[in-house]
Amino acid sequence: MKHTENVGNVSDHLANERTFLAWIRTSIGIMAFGFVVVKFSLFVKQISLLLGKDNIIQSRGYSSMFGIILVAAGAVTSVLSYVRFKQTERQLKEGAYHHSSLLITLLTAFIFFASFFLIAYLIKTT
Repeated sequence: MKHTENVGNVSDHLANERTFLAWIRTSIGIMAFGFVVVKFSLFVKQISLLLGKDNIIQSRGYSSMFGIILVAAGAVTSVLSYVRFKQTERQLKEGAYHHSSLLITLLTAFIFFASFFLIAYLIKTT
């Protein structure tokens, strides 16, 4: 059966799917890193209580907050990647694909600022 509507090239749709799955893996990685940061902070607090030393970790540490922000950023990345997937799918079906690098730019900027904050935090705490 032959379709008369313009549905785009099959390989384009498959590439769109692979790109979406890569974005989902990226968002899972960001969330996992955030989870590890939060749990490591709690682990250090528990160790300091177990050893009876209050000065192992600062009471005003920002690692828990930073970890939660990373988990939230991973969740936002997954939602934005789905929106981008659906938008690209629609454009491919219409035969009018327009490249957009907004998601890449936003994620790159976030990772850059997060790493800058993390470096400053590590310098401050050592």
